[in-house]
This record gives sequence, C-alpha cells and structure tokens, in this order.
Amino acid sequence: MTTWHDFVQVNSRLPEWPYPIRFGKVKEIVSDVLIIGGGLAGCRAAISAAQKGATVALADRGNAKRSGAGGSGVDHWHGACTNPCSKVSPEIYTRAVFDSAHGYASGLVRYISTREGWDTLLEAERMGVQIRDVEDEFKGADFRDEETRLMFAYDYKNKHILRVWGYNIKPAMYKEMQKLKVDIHNRIVITSLLTEGGRQGNRVVGATGLNTRTGEFHVFKSKATIISTGGVGRLWSFIPELTASSSMGDMNNCGVGQAIGWDAGAEFACMEHTMPGRLSGFGYAPYSMANAHNTYHGTPIVDANGKEVPWVDGSGNELNTVAERFLPGPGQKFILGDGIGLSVYNEEYRNNSLAPDLPERIRNGEFVLPLYADMSRLPEMESRVIFNMMLTHEGKTRIPVFDTFTLAGYNQDIDMLQAPVMLPQGYAHPNFWSAGINSPPNLRALAGGGFLVDWDLRTSLEGLYAAGGAPLFGGGCHGESHTTGRYAGRQAADYAKSTAAGGVDRAQVERENERVLSPLEQNRDGIGWKEINYAIARIMQDYCSTYKSELTLKAGLRLLEELRTTELAEAFASNPHELGRLLECGSLISVGKMVMHASLARKASSRYLDFYRLDYPQLDPPEWQKLLPIKQADGRVKVRELSFNHHLEPPYTADYEENYLMHCGL
Repeated sequence: MTTWHDFVQVNSRLPEWPYPIRFGKVKEIVSDVLIIGGGLAGCRAAISAAQKGATVALADRGNAKRSGAGGSGVDHWHGACTNPCSKVSPEIYTRAVFDSAHGYASGLVRYISTREGWDTLLEAERMGVQIRDVEDEFKGADFRDEETRLMFAYDYKNKHILRVWGYNIKPAMYKEMQKLKVDIHNRIVITSLLTEGGRQGNRVVGATGLNTRTGEFHVFKSKATIISTGGVGRLWSFIPELTASSSMGDMNNCGVGQAIGWDAGAEFACMEHTMPGRLSGFGYAPYSMANAHNTYHGTPIVDANGKEVPWVDGSGNELNTVAERFLPGPGQKFILGDGIGLSVYNEEYRNNSLAPDLPERIRNGEFVLPLYADMSRLPEMESRVIFNMMLTHEGKTRIPVFDTFTLAGYNQDIDMLQAPVMLPQGYAHPNFWSAGINSPPNLRALAGGGFLVDWDLRTSLEGLYAAGGAPLFGGGCHGESHTTGRYAGRQAADYAKSTAAGGVDRAQVERENERVLSPLEQNRDGIGWKEINYAIARIMQDYCSTYKSELTLKAGLRLLEELRTTELAEAFASNPHELGRLLECGSLISVGKMVMHASLARKASSRYLDFYRLDYPQLDPPEWQKLLPIKQADGRVKVRELSFNHHLEPPYTADYEENYLMHCGL
C-alpha cells in the first residue's frame, strides 16, 4: 500500500485534493433541532429528539459512526443507580459526588445522569448493545448477579457500576439515527452560532459550518440547538504526529463548542479548574502498560523481585485479599469508582487502590523497579473479565492492545505487563501509562468547567442546550454523556414544538462566510495552522500554567489576542482540511481566553480546583467557596457570584426529585 510519504518521495509533488472543491458554495439545512457534535451525547440527543417527533440535523467534525471519545467502545457504565441490583439511590450518589468535589460540581447534571442512567442503558440494549452475560461465560463470579446476568465493577456490594460489552455502542447509535431519519452531516467544523438580530446574548437560531473535505459553507437553521462537542486537547500541548497514540483524546477536540457558545454570550462555570496534562506524545498507548486503574482495577502489581505492592481501602487500611479490592472498607458507604470526572474523593467514597506511599517505598529500596502487572495472581474469572472482556470493549484498546498482544503470543496466565520506568513520584497514581503525575507544571488540561445549565440542560441563552462529558459544567463519564444527551434531546424537541422559527440575520451569515474563507486569499508563503497551534500552546504554558498571577494572566490574554489579530489573521490554508484546522485555532484562542478570564476572577487559591494564584496564595478561604460564572455581553466579560447549591435554591425547590419531576418532560 502506498502511503502519503511514499507518493511524495516518488512523484516529488503532493497528490491532487481527492474531493470536489466547492469554496464559495452555500448549503442551507433547516430542522427543528440542530445537534453540534456527533459523539455519544450528540447521537443520543439526536435519537431522543427524533423520537419526540422533531426533525433533526446533526453536524459532526469526524464521521458520527465512530467519532468521539467513546466512539471506539466502552467496558463499564457508571451511575446506573436504578438498576435492579443497585443499593445506591440517585440522590445519595449525587450528594457523594457533590460533597467529594466540595461544591465544584453540578448536582443537577449528576442527578439527571444517575436517575436516567439505567433507563438509557436499557435503550442501548434494545439497540443491540450487550449489557448482560447472556452466554453465562462468567456464571458464578463474584461480580455477576445470577438472576439478571448483570456484571459489576469496582463495588461488588453496591452494584451501581456495570460492566458492558460496548465495542459496538457507537455504530448501534448511528444505525438508530439512520432509522429515525436524522439528517447527518459529517466532516463539518462549526464556526459560529447564529443569534436573532446577530446580537450576542440573543436567542440561538442556528449555526454556520465548513465542510473540511469540499470547503462548502453550511448554514444550519433551527428552532433549538444542542452543543455536545468534545473536550479541548490541543490547548497546552501540541504534538500532532504523536498525540493520538498516547491519549484517550482526539485531535478534533479543540473546544469548538465552548468557543462558539462563548462568542454567542453563553455563561460558563469553573473554567479556571484545570488538572495536570497527560504527556501526550511521550506517554504510552492507553492500557498497553502495567497499571491498576480503571479497566485494570484490582490487578496485582509486583516489583522486579516478584514482591507484590499492597492495596489499601479508601481510609488507608491495607487489604489482605483480592476480593476486598472490590468491596467498600470499614466506614465506607460505597465506592464511586474511577473515570467520573472527579479529581478528589471523600474518604467514605474513595476507591480502593495501590498503597499511596509506594513512591517513598521505591525510594527506600523496599520495591525494586521495574514494576509489572501479574494477572496470574488473580482468580481466573477476574483475570479473564479484565483482559478478555473489558480490554476488548474499552475505547482504543481492542485492536492496538488486545489484538496486538494476543497475536504476539501474550498469555496473562504466564506473562506479565511491564510498567514504564519513571521517577518514583510517577507511581503515586495507579494509571502508570498516562504518566500524568510526571507532567511538568506548565502542561495542564481542562477539568470539569463548561456551560452552566438549568434543570432543562438549557444554557443561559434561549434555544441553546448542552450535553456530554466535556461541554457541560460538572459533566462526567461515558454513561453520563449518553444520559445527558438523551435528556437534552427531549428538552430541545419540546421547546422546538412550542416556538416559531427565529429569524437568521443575513449580515451575520455573510460576515462569517467571509471570515471563514479569508485564509484562502493569504500569501501562500505565510505560516500555517500548526505554527499557530504551537504558539497557542506555548502562550498557555508560559502564562496560564499551574501557578498564575494577575500579571501573567493579563499578559497571556494580550498575547492570545495579538496572535488572533496578526499571525492567525495572515495565516494561509491551501485546502479545506487546513482551513478547518485554522478555524479550530481560533476556537482554541477563545477557550484559552475564557480560562484566563475565569482565573483572573478567582482571587484565591484552591486545592479542590488544583488552582494556585501566586498573588493570592491562601487556600480555599470561606468567602471564595462559590462559583464565578463568566460570559460576554456586548463584547465585555461579565462575572457574577453563584452559590454551590443554586440548583436547589429558588426558583427551584430544595429537593432533587421534585426538581427532576418538574423538568424531566416524561
């Protein structure tokens, strides 16, 4: 097979663009509901809205059949609190997350997710996704319920986290969308939201976008719009040739949804909340190395001499058996589990894990590197469910890890997986392949901030809703993306039924069309999108890293805006793909500025947000324990204060269930 590089070497020229070029052409799409982002949340929103009788258009940056963070599969589903075996109620789960986050979470998003998580999973089962051990492969296992054939992860006592066979979960959603006649538009980078009168802060009436294969400009007109885009993976670090092999993220995750919402005047919360960034490009393929985290939870870790690293419960008590790794310890209420968008856990909900003092014990010679994962020390069914079932369904592991290792002769009953050899502090967290704890302090990633929504999952703008793990403030994991998408789709469809179509401002569309196509007219010797992206990442590293101050943040804002008005304005694109990437750079600049504005607003440090101001070093003073939502109004940044418990305060009631029943639309 001839590769791109082979072609250039042989022919001394680039190949012709393989798609018809339609720069200057405009395509209009009209629907009741527009979905921006075709990941799990977007597909679920489209299905839900179509089931309510709405006409639905969906625009996705990739191909909605497999796109998004969950496009390649999932092996466990959090928060299925109403499944017949669960001993955790939606409200108890919600309060556990809210308390663990010390208020920096969205209680309404978590309640909706856990109240409807099981029903959403049942719908997935009806669409062809396996959620039970139907062939009795694991009959008799501690993690299996014999009556329902459901299988559980993390907490075998409380049974609110389910193991699922989710390799085909995205194609199943895609097939359902086709059945419901959803109008799917792939390879579209959305460039702006359209608002009534073209004014910031007005009702959202559609969006504009560019086809990154043909260059055709799209104008989407809708009564209701849902943003369900991914995260922001190219803001602090940028290594395009290497990133995909070592990250659970996607090169297309560039904050488009957040950026267009910000430009339209929507309100955001907790954008100052960041976490250590993964060493993408310098790490390892997910789950390809020894680790004891997430999918590999419970796996024994041994040192070079075969000495096993002890496990402890959430209170730090050493566990003596493998079975105890999957049960709450004394004094614990239940285990929340990893991968739900929490960086801090209260003791009574904290996960069982490797001994937290492992780095010090490596330094003093008690454990000798390298470390290894030895699954032969697990009960046979535990070993088999981790490697043969979960690994074959988790995103990005079925082919690159399971198939590759198995074809090479790997046998978990005989062979061991080696952990990367790192500085001792790298072993403070059991997710060794990520190596995030070894990241330098200037590499960061967003951590939980996003659109501030109400009990309808509506943003502060009329006609605009949000769903998913990344765009929502307080969003969580894979299952919550499905559930919030399903809920938002229902709400948007109901709104669309009750309102007339808004007027699209023609001048706004024409301005956007001109802006989008302007890089095609620039000097061909000018810089391209990669140079711009490198510059954005460098500004974020230098001026908005772990340690911040008013001087550095204001300098960063100035430099980002200068980059937008100079180098970005003069950058050149030679084809629709490059044009799309340049437009994404504009989105990255907008998100970077949001983070800096939010960071300026919080004049205190917080260990719960992993947020440190050099000029305001006091940690979590009581007067700063609040949300600080930000938005743009007439181009000026506005900040207000908001109680952690706003979702249980007027105009809402103080009861989760009452609020849900008044707003759920069922």
